[in-house]
Amino acid sequence: MLNLPILRWGCPYTSLDHDTVVHFMTGETLARVSQANTGLIGRDMRQAGRAREILTDIPIGDLIGMMKTAADLYLNESLPMGDGEQSPDDFARQQSASTGLPEHMCRANMKKNHFVLSNMDQILDALTRGLDLEILTRGFGVERRGVVVSYQTQSPVLGLVLPSNSPGVHTLWLPVIPMQVGLVLKPGPQEPWTPYRMAAAFFKARVPREAISIYPGLGDVGAEVVRHTNRCMIFGGNATVERYKGDARLQVHGPGFSKILLGDDVVDQWEKYLDIMVESVFANSGRGCINCSGIWASRHTREIAAAMAERLGPVEPKLPEDPDSRLAAFTVPGAARAIWTQIESQLKQPGVEDTTAPCGPRRVEKERCGYLRPTVIHCESAELELAKAEYMFPFASVVRCPQEMMLQKIGSTLVCSAITNDKQWQRQLIDAPQIDRLNIGAIPTIKLDWLQPHEGNIVEFLFRPRAFQAAPEAVAV
Repeated sequence: MLNLPILRWGCPYTSLDHDTVVHFMTGETLARVSQANTGLIGRDMRQAGRAREILTDIPIGDLIGMMKTAADLYLNESLPMGDGEQSPDDFARQQSASTGLPEHMCRANMKKNHFVLSNMDQILDALTRGLDLEILTRGFGVERRGVVVSYQTQSPVLGLVLPSNSPGVHTLWLPVIPMQVGLVLKPGPQEPWTPYRMAAAFFKARVPREAISIYPGLGDVGAEVVRHTNRCMIFGGNATVERYKGDARLQVHGPGFSKILLGDDVVDQWEKYLDIMVESVFANSGRGCINCSGIWASRHTREIAAAMAERLGPVEPKLPEDPDSRLAAFTVPGAARAIWTQIESQLKQPGVEDTTAPCGPRRVEKERCGYLRPTVIHCESAELELAKAEYMFPFASVVRCPQEMMLQKIGSTLVCSAITNDKQWQRQLIDAPQIDRLNIGAIPTIKLDWLQPHEGNIVEFLFRPRAFQAAPEAVAV
């Protein structure tokens, strides 16, 4: 068992209060995690400016080099973890044991984080659109086209209230340190492993300890991180999105409601795209906001739903260490039951059919966890509740809707893969403000281009362009 402390600007601090992280199959205690309190965070945030000061003393090029060193340490080396040590295999087992993700999926997410850290120079070049990164340090400079520009940092640190559902979200905050902004991390209750291991890799790669704090705790701790940081990423459900809607200090990451739209010009050949539809729904056990939760077409929807049910319906839970395991467990007691009860109530509506029902019960309860098997719902209309639902397992609704009505009905959509060659409709899709990330053509919703922003540009969130002029003698070196 590991004892994980609070990290107050990189310095371990053990509190009297603690929480336990347990193995969802055996009940074994994996870690005792010290719990922060709101007063501690308020006091520590008075020193937040120090993180930015110490990072701006290090050239961004050097910080990028540290990220590349940290990438290999994180993926391949044993690293300090609380009062013990953690190997890469330990990390995958422990993360799997507390989040319910199969071990091979945990290892795959490690490789995603490694890729982002290893290619940080290219990623920052893409996110800043080729900006000379020295301008972020100095605050102003001359672009390649000869124009003076200025960028003002909006906060010395970025706060993060992190989830437990998908370790892949950590790729979003990895570019922060090389932009010379500190990190204030509130880990998810079941997934403290990535923040601690990443911090250990950063410290071993010579990132200053004063740049990173980790505050485990309950909801009040997350709320305090939000309150005390001028820029914060927060992850949650619809209630979280609505609560913080319109707050410019926050980048709220909620349900993705990602979709595949089949155009009228291709829908008669829908079988060609079945693999893409299945992959988009099923990859990473359906836990990501970029997993497809809705497939929309004007016709053949029953056939599409039946074909997807045939592929996905028979999938059964397996042990997390099984390399063929494809389903993640719900490790919070009662979570699987609550989700399925909600779905069952909506299945009673006319025009809704669970096409996976013939493959057996969708909910599987174990002694300490629950599973929800892949579920494909056919919806006769876009007005039905399940036509716009999203859940944290391989769930998809196949929705019958005329093409000319789709953009009016789909609602907020993080990723839209529109399979069509219709140029006029492509133009409408490009102009649709409700679509955050657009794929045109047969591209899975879960395929990311790391050189493009994913759900908001972190550079634009942390730095604001402003008008700037300076007399030559005032800025002379």
